[in-house]
Amino acid sequence: PRHIGSYRTQPPPPPPPSRDQTTPMAAAASSLLAAAASSSSRAAISVRRPRAASAAAAAAASIPSSSRTSFTPLRASPARALRSRVVASAAPAMEPPAVSRVSTVVDVDLGDRSYPIYIGPGLLDEPDLLQRHVIGKRVLVVTNTTVAPLYLEKVTWALTHQNPNVSVESVILPDGEKYKDMDTLMKVFDKAVESRLDRRCTFVALGGGVIGDMCGFAAAAFLRGVNFIQIPTTLMAQVDSSVGGKTGINHPLGKNLIGAFYQPQCVLIDTETLNTLPDRELASGVAEVVKYGLIRDAPFFEWQEKNMAAILAREPSALTYAIKRSCENKAEVVAQDEKESGLRATLNLGHTFGHAIETGLGYGEWLHGEAVAAGTVRPVEYLIHLLIMTLSGFLIVVFCFRVGTTIGYGS
Repeated sequence: PRHIGSYRTQPPPPPPPSRDQTTPMAAAASSLLAAAASSSSRAAISVRRPRAASAAAAAAASIPSSSRTSFTPLRASPARALRSRVVASAAPAMEPPAVSRVSTVVDVDLGDRSYPIYIGPGLLDEPDLLQRHVIGKRVLVVTNTTVAPLYLEKVTWALTHQNPNVSVESVILPDGEKYKDMDTLMKVFDKAVESRLDRRCTFVALGGGVIGDMCGFAAAAFLRGVNFIQIPTTLMAQVDSSVGGKTGINHPLGKNLIGAFYQPQCVLIDTETLNTLPDRELASGVAEVVKYGLIRDAPFFEWQEKNMAAILAREPSALTYAIKRSCENKAEVVAQDEKESGLRATLNLGHTFGHAIETGLGYGEWLHGEAVAAGTVRPVEYLIHLLIMTLSGFLIVVFCFRVGTTIGYGS
């Protein structure tokens, strides 16, 4: 996923069906997805725009209280025990904030493999959050050509601040879904081998969904498994792909066909990284946010209907709540069905058609969220058409029967 720089604008997903052809829930979903798609087509590059104080206050006021009494609560579980802190110096002169900026912590409850999701602004300026989850004396940061100029130096500082014992290596991959393949993955292994990393090293995924999936898969395979940390920098990755342990690469015949279930040590979501995200990428991530409301959280869906403009305008409190509630929903599902033997399959809403679109058109032609949005709306359209045809056929049969019966009586 891209953060800055120009790129070719691709066609948005097909328009959703009109409201009078769908159920209220489907119509509302179509409206939200269409609003996101419309926003993404307005600009190729986004910068954080000034927002009226009244709009921000209204959005903040509409966010439910922290108790979330209308939602299914997370099962309480302790976060994984703090890891040993060993990481290297030689970083820019920066100082961590005196007070933590973590807005919330969501636990993914997987027993002794449980891990926290930290959510808040400026978390990359808090070295302790990363350092407590680093194992060993060697760190490999996996990122791409778009994200590296923005955040690699800051992450290196966070990993090494007041920790002189460990060295940090980095590998910078080309950016884009079309590079999520075995050839690119080998660059991560090459760097790890050349750097003589051992089993007590830690991989750090710094980027969007492609980087997170590839770094996680590399961590699962290198020396039969090393530790890794997720630092997602796109909305898509923050609300979905960085949570739950799905890792992998694409095959020419299908998306994500090669991979592993492999959980990170933690997920660190610095919401300020969304300030450099293009509008199109932001709207792509909204498709996954809408998905949670459709499949399991009706109050969250209703909140989205009222606050979609604030999300697309990057209002901080609205974005933070959308990320938090999405992560809570996914954490609850993963805790019950980590390997997708039943319940977790519901998280694939829109992905059957979506993956077909991505594979058929070529990886990267449509963003993942655009394809998922189309994949969510299209089956509803097909179902409506099927129902209409079925009803029409039934009415025709009834009409012919009555006409035939009437003619029979008349003769």
